[in-house]
Amino acid sequence: MAATEARIAPASRSIEPVARVAGLTKRYPPAVTALDDVSFTVQPGEFVAVLGPSGAGKTTLFRCLTGLTRPDRGTVAVVGRDIWQSPRELRSARRQLALIFQQFNLIRRLSALENVLVGRLAHVPTWRVILRCFTRSDRQLALGCLDTVGLVERAGTRADELSGGQQQRVAIARALAQNAKIILADEPVASLDPESSATVLASLRSAVSTGVTVVASLHQVHLARAYADRIVALRDGRIVADAAASRLDARTIEQIYERNGERSES
Repeated sequence: MAATEARIAPASRSIEPVARVAGLTKRYPPAVTALDDVSFTVQPGEFVAVLGPSGAGKTTLFRCLTGLTRPDRGTVAVVGRDIWQSPRELRSARRQLALIFQQFNLIRRLSALENVLVGRLAHVPTWRVILRCFTRSDRQLALGCLDTVGLVERAGTRADELSGGQQQRVAIARALAQNAKIILADEPVASLDPESSATVLASLRSAVSTGVTVVASLHQVHLARAYADRIVALRDGRIVADAAASRLDARTIEQIYERNGERSES
């Protein structure tokens, strides 16, 4: 699917952001500053690409967003909940987050449909997941999620018989089945070929069309421009750009990458 065909107008914006990062700072001993006073908001139905060279702080940012790493200073709010206010708030916020990784983290011997149904774990009794005994409504939901990413015809195929791009699309469908407000995708196309990368990002755009918010870290500038609504760029732990993807110009790209001795795929 061509990038121009994949772009879908984002859902209408809400006054209340679905995620808010304010003054986020994280240091590691002896003298590494991974994040330095990082602040931005994400609106419902928005596709935000996080760009930056290796070591810019993208991974630390994602770990702070998911509550896996506690910042030294600053706050992270998900759907209005400060995730560090209490363990209860963190648990509630995590229900609104779905994670997608570079490694697909599928259960290889299960079918695509069964892997998507694993995403229902927070909504159904654990025994149903263990025994793979799901209700008709859950199965219909899972099939709908596979249809969103263009894989409903592969519902019965084992995960280890799918290509890398197809497996990543199943992971996106599983995230949709969680009924989360935000999908956080950490380098979701880093291990894929260009055609598969485009298909996966088109699937994330399809997820946005359902009202889900997507925040994805990417290395490829041209893909961020083609599929994201907005780009937040990090360098040395600081935000150096936060603008509509269409406004990312060559000078900004150079500011993000060239001074670090890297070249981006523009």
